[in-house]
Amino acid sequence: MKKLVVPALTLVALCVVLWSSAAQETGYKVIVNKNNPADSVSKEDLSNILLKKKSRWDYGASAAPIDLDSRSPVREAFSQDVHGRSVSSIKNYWQRQIFSGREVPPPEAGSDAEVVTFVASQPGAIGYVSASARLTDGVKVVEIN
Repeated sequence: MKKLVVPALTLVALCVVLWSSAAQETGYKVIVNKNNPADSVSKEDLSNILLKKKSRWDYGASAAPIDLDSRSPVREAFSQDVHGRSVSSIKNYWQRQIFSGREVPPPEAGSDAEVVTFVASQPGAIGYVSASARLTDGVKVVEIN
């Protein structure tokens, strides 16, 4: 009987550690090019820029959004928080946009580093990365208000 209790407790402890790690990885931060004068962005504007409903920043530059890969847990958290919808719902939105000839989705990056590189290379770029992502001098974090 004791042999079953110890492995069960070990399994429970391992599950808690894995769950905590996964929860931390779903946090995100929004980044823009370092030359963007914005220090914050409203949730509505952020959603509209990523869905390409808004194509310009308030200061006039063209907005250039980038998404993480659709399998990313960070993208799922971002989609739920900012768009109020799942990634699959957002993918359906883009399918309708493409089919009607209106718009194509933002490019998808396979990693935080790819998002950072993209945002650093384009003045109007905006993206999101995991909360633990390493940033470069070419980008800055903006608050969501």
